[in-house]
Amino acid sequence: MSDSVNQPRTFEVLTAAPVRARRKPRDWPNEEKERLIAETLLPGANVSAIARAEGLDPSQLYGWRRKALSSGLVAPLTETTKKEVKFARVEPVASSAVEIVLGDVVVRVGGDIESDHLVKILRAVRKA
Repeated sequence: MSDSVNQPRTFEVLTAAPVRARRKPRDWPNEEKERLIAETLLPGANVSAIARAEGLDPSQLYGWRRKALSSGLVAPLTETTKKEVKFARVEPVASSAVEIVLGDVVVRVGGDIESDHLVKILRAVRKA
């Protein structure tokens, strides 16, 4: 016999929780679906948060919403904005000069400009 037979041995005991049984799909009434979809269409609504608050998977609520919008039965609320929305376009360049495009205004500054001064310039451009 070998000497390893009488040596102490260590065993690791693994424990596991039983697998949860698959729950039966919940049958949501149409009125409840309509209420949730209407809530998601409000400006600033977070669909995932609404779904989680109701104990619903966010993908399910997104599916209901997509189906309702494609059917044409509901339409998202639109906010009427009085100001024209402008997008900033930033293009990286490999030079010491920086060009910032804000709507129809182009601001060109050198790389040695003080950041505080640049902030003042950009605030003035945005107010104009």
